[in-house]
Amino acid sequence: MTTLSRREMLLTPVALAATSAVSAVAAQKKMTLAIHQNTSNGAGYRKSLEGWARAGIKDVEITNILLDEFLKTDDLAAARRVITDLGLNLVHAATGVTELWEPNPNRTAALDNLKKRCEMYANMGLDRVYSPTTCTKKITEDDYKAGVDNMYDAGDVAKQFNMKLRIEFLRTSTFISTLPTLLKMTRAAAHQNIEPMLDCYHFWSGLNKFEDLDTIRTGEIGHVHFQDVPDMPRELLDLSTRIIPGDGISPLTRILGKLAEKGYAGPLSVELFLPKFQQGDPYEVAREIRVKSEAVMRQAGVV
Repeated sequence: MTTLSRREMLLTPVALAATSAVSAVAAQKKMTLAIHQNTSNGAGYRKSLEGWARAGIKDVEITNILLDEFLKTDDLAAARRVITDLGLNLVHAATGVTELWEPNPNRTAALDNLKKRCEMYANMGLDRVYSPTTCTKKITEDDYKAGVDNMYDAGDVAKQFNMKLRIEFLRTSTFISTLPTLLKMTRAAAHQNIEPMLDCYHFWSGLNKFEDLDTIRTGEIGHVHFQDVPDMPRELLDLSTRIIPGDGISPLTRILGKLAEKGYAGPLSVELFLPKFQQGDPYEVAREIRVKSEAVMRQAGVV
């Protein structure tokens, strides 16, 4: 039997504490694979979830469009049962609410729509939703100042339902199309219920630089959409041309590594729009997504 010296005995708790700290940091870097319902839009609410569950997907992100279609013949309790009966985790949802962020004459209606969506999702047991920056009008510098106030107002709506409201920048937006702009504005709004999110496709195919990821503060990113950019002229890219992680040219392992470094440990939600995915068999699509996405995640060391 080995006998520890007094010095070794004194240092052992320190070593154990250090090991625990390293383990805790490693655990914080773990991410989970999810799928966004836009990916299997053609299958409908129930069939998309059933196919994904068969393929071994556990975390799901639902959309207002498919949920509304389901609710034409059923209720919210039934919508929730579909998820729980399949053993799935509801991790995020699209509100479908636009005109929330940029100054516009429809903001009062947008806030009312946001309230209805937050209430609906809260009744399903969800507390995390998002709205994209789908603005196409010409913007002035003063609009950004008003946009910060708009974020705060939307945060107050979300707060009523203990909801985290994430903002997704779109590469095509004339208002907020980049990570730096989104971070600057959410920080200025400083609302505890408002968080920036990152879409890998919008990030890498848009006007961002990889170094922009260095500006993220620890724990700042609330949610991540996970896709790849195809090897084609960027001028031909649009909202639909995103592909399965691992099939394109994005430096996804580096991006995931940077996100892990910044403390992100949430879902990586695969959102695709190409007809071959949206109209495909949800099981087959999810199986392909899982094989390819998890390979990228393993390479990045985040699973």
